[in-house]
Amino acid sequence: MTVPVRRVAWPRTVRIIRTIYPPIDLFEDIADPADWEALASAEAKFNPRIRDSIGDLSKVPVARRVTGPGASWVMAPFVHCSPLRPGRFSDGSFGLYYAGDSTEVAIAETIHHHARFMRATNEAPGWTSQFRELIGSVDTDLDDATGRADLLHPDDYGPSQTFGAERRAAGSNGITWPSVRYPGGQSLAVFWPDVIPIPTQGAHFAYHWNGAAVDYVKQLDTGEVMGVI
Repeated sequence: MTVPVRRVAWPRTVRIIRTIYPPIDLFEDIADPADWEALASAEAKFNPRIRDSIGDLSKVPVARRVTGPGASWVMAPFVHCSPLRPGRFSDGSFGLYYAGDSTEVAIAETIHHHARFMRATNEAPGWTSQFRELIGSVDTDLDDATGRADLLHPDDYGPSQTFGAERRAAGSNGITWPSVRYPGGQSLAVFWPDVIPIPTQGAHFAYHWNGAAVDYVKQLDTGEVMGVI
């Protein structure tokens, strides 16, 4: 099957991540990415936990790594991927950088996955995890999954995970599709860190869990509380 490719040029991309993940010094430094394994090995002699912080560098070829201020935000989803945290287009064996074309899209997508976690762990109601907004841009060719109902099922990720693995192996930059969680919005997932520019930090949010769903989102820098429809 021929996969349509579309030029995606968004002046603004938004990704939402948990604030518990701090910057990783190795990625933020000016060190040559080709030297990262050696540097990590040397530091691990004094700090055995450093490898857990850095993640699995083998997941990203040297030529596709990014470095410098803010690079942690791009590198992290690729080196900290896990089958315990699958996504729409990956079973967790490889990482993806997911983002939306607006804050609303990114929040809606994050709420869905956060609510699944909260239900699975039977968490008590209240204001829960805090999240940070990463604001970037994109200008690249992506596979277009628009109109592919098999890839956009609300809950069954089997076909879309197979599609993602096939397209990554075929050399695709990534995938774009209409947001499943926010009608009218657009989402993307890129397969390698060097496909998307390094983002900057935006607002901070907290989500309120009522025992069954996330019902409110608070923007922490303004104090604004927004209801979730």
